Amino acid sequence: MLQIKNLSFSNKKDLHDLLRDFTFSLRPGDKIAVIGEEGNGKSTLLRLIYGDPGVEAYIEWSGEIQRDGMTLGYLAQELTGAQRAASVYSFCCEEPAFLDADPRLLGETAARLRLSPELFYDPRPMGTLSGGESVKLRMALLTLRAPDCYLLDEPSNDLDIPTLEWLEGFIRDCPQPVLYISHDETLLENTANGILHLEQLRKKRLPRWTLARVGYRQYAEERREKFAHQEQMARKERAEEREKLEKFRQIYQRVEHEQNTISRADPGGGRLLKKKMHGVKSLERRLDRAHEEMTQMPESEEAILIGFPETVALPEGKVVLDFALPRLTVGGKTLAKEIKLYIRGPRHIGIVGANGVGKTTLLRRIARELLARDDLKAAYMPQNYGETVDESLTPVEFLARTGLKEELTRVKTYLGSMKYTAEECAHSIGELSGGQKAKLFFLKMILDGANVLLLDEPTRNFSPLSGPVIRSILGGFGGAILSVSHDRKYLREVCDVLLELTPEGLRPVEEI
Repeated sequence: MLQIKNLSFSNKKDLHDLLRDFTFSLRPGDKIAVIGEEGNGKSTLLRLIYGDPGVEAYIEWSGEIQRDGMTLGYLAQELTGAQRAASVYSFCCEEPAFLDADPRLLGETAARLRLSPELFYDPRPMGTLSGGESVKLRMALLTLRAPDCYLLDEPSNDLDIPTLEWLEGFIRDCPQPVLYISHDETLLENTANGILHLEQLRKKRLPRWTLARVGYRQYAEERREKFAHQEQMARKERAEEREKLEKFRQIYQRVEHEQNTISRADPGGGRLLKKKMHGVKSLERRLDRAHEEMTQMPESEEAILIGFPETVALPEGKVVLDFALPRLTVGGKTLAKEIKLYIRGPRHIGIVGANGVGKTTLLRRIARELLARDDLKAAYMPQNYGETVDESLTPVEFLARTGLKEELTRVKTYLGSMKYTAEECAHSIGELSGGQKAKLFFLKMILDGANVLLLDEPTRNFSPLSGPVIRSILGGFGGAILSVSHDRKYLREVCDVLLELTPEGLRPVEEI
């Protein structure tokens, strides 16, 4: 059994506490989902549990992690630079279980994950695989290892919808316990039987963890109900306190006035007033004690994201895109043909499709065309943020265009509203979590006044708490959106047109 006792860790760079006194046991049958806002230490926790030595380069930690000789299966959120450069085959050969597996087992494993068995022997660099292909390949290698428990960091990232459904079944039916991070609310609702919620309160100065052995939907509903009740009680007690304080003020002023006006010739009256004032002071102390015992307003780390201005809009008749491509190719290989896409007005279009069919490649092609247009203000959010951003920049340097004092103040105000601390504003973008980087892209699009958004997996790095906020903002966006996504809630709530990219081109999809 995996056991953790009094685990605490903090960021070395700014001594920011991420977790304090965490004690936990992973039991047989557990499917525990780790949730929380961006940058709260979720990935660091999994890396520590797995025993990744690289984590100690940026954190200090104390406590006990007892693995008792267990074989752990860890899926990292991202590949390292060396892993991206390695060929698929050499990457697979780093897993001893792959070398020991016979062709029949490899074929069965590949079939379960909807992979071609030939992919294990592919000479292409790992970095050239689609995000979904990479995740599925690494999940296949993990299942070959047959670990005693699984530690999965965003396993649903970039998976196509059929494979997402496979992953849900895998987690739900897996005989081994699973501790996993996910931002996919549908997956959480369909798989988790426990929730570990990591939060940063009081301007990220107070870490808090909550473990609830219930499903995600029940946890979210009970949390909302608990906070609503606590807030109602706190407001009621404060209203009653204000009434009592007003009465106390009136009594105090009356007794004080009588003391100031009593005649020295009335010693009996003076003694009576002294007794009254003693009673007033006693009442004051009781009110002070009652204030200390009052129900506190609930402390929670809610997602904050500013929205697009209502002035952002496109006329219904505006032609945003009239795109035709006979063949979509990568490295000489044809992925799809006869692609046609026509967008007019503020349509919100979602593109789905199997992993490796070329959705990201298609979006890049369209982005190049739209970003060059002068009659539109287009913005492109890639799946790999480093594709378009110098990650050595700080968030302020990335967002500020002129560097003028007034603009810098405005940028820092916006970053503060999205819960970036002063320390995080001084970090390079490369040091931020995926969710924090995603927030920067959204803020950049807002500040630039974009009216056409090209989004590749826009919700992949946002927490389940941020997800509803993002969907609400994008659903109300007055411009056009063309997005690639496998987030089922996003597709249903934001997109009014759904298209599937197939080898024969784009075709309409009725529902997801």
